[in-house]
Amino acid sequence: MKRVFWMSIGVTIGVIAVRRLSDAKNTLGPAGLNKAVGTAAEALQNFTDAFREGMTEREGDLRTALGLETADTVAGTMTAVRR
Repeated sequence: MKRVFWMSIGVTIGVIAVRRLSDAKNTLGPAGLNKAVGTAAEALQNFTDAFREGMTEREGDLRTALGLETADTVAGTMTAVRR
């Protein structure tokens, strides 16, 4: 009975070790690296889009407050500059 118990413990530890190593290999391999870089690039793109929108909105507010231009003109100018 002791042998069966220790044998099952050894098999369980072996299966867990193989799964962990397989997961680590997939994460650190080329596919895992590409996925991580893609996620980071997407997050950076979302941040820059939100930043530009906020910047455009704030610039429009400032220009309107100073009486320089309307907010519509500013948004059109910023859109044209980005292209």
